Amino acid sequence: MNRAFLIALLIGTFLNVTASCVKGQTGSSVSSAVPFGNARMIDGVAARIEDDVITESEVRELAAFQLLVDGRAKPRPELIRELADQWIAGGEARVAHYPQPSEEDVKRVFEQLVTRFPSPEEFKRRATDAGLTEADVRRLLAMQLYLSRFLDYRFRAAAQVDQKEVEAYYNNELVPQLESQGQPVPSLEDVEDAIQEVLVQRAINDRATAWLNETRARLKIDVMSEGGQP
Repeated sequence: MNRAFLIALLIGTFLNVTASCVKGQTGSSVSSAVPFGNARMIDGVAARIEDDVITESEVRELAAFQLLVDGRAKPRPELIRELADQWIAGGEARVAHYPQPSEEDVKRVFEQLVTRFPSPEEFKRRATDAGLTEADVRRLLAMQLYLSRFLDYRFRAAAQVDQKEVEAYYNNELVPQLESQGQPVPSLEDVEDAIQEVLVQRAINDRATAWLNETRARLKIDVMSEGGQP
């Protein structure tokens, strides 16, 4: 699960969002970072980050969520890095008193996720196989929506896109892609606004990724082995 997926759901367009994903937009966050879900059951420490911890249960839940949505989970070090990034972004969002998404917004994104599966029954089966309840999925989507919107709020003003970039995307990416798939090619005028948003999201992703990388490098993060040793 990643931010590009959420962008695709929210934009609701056929355009292919190929931006690199901001780390830390998936799975369950460290509880002190984002106020979603119930209290954690500590079943092992996966990493220590400043004066907080990332638990093994959070790593497992993130892996299960990625398996459900993407069909595979990332390696453990990448899962821990994403959870650390959630900790960073969630902490900044709290300090900024950024508002949480409404129940209606979460419901809408959840319903759009379900449509990615052959049927609602197949979604439920795969969620169960991954060890996730519907409540788990809704909570994780709510957290992702919260953090994604916060990063958008923080970096959108600096994410400027000009007409030449829009035309370049249309001519060099969208048109070749649609032609290779045998799909009709819309006019630039018909898709200009959607392309503009895709490119803005790319710029936001780039800026957010740079910020997260720089912030993470300044933090004291000790990653443990699965047995709980540094």
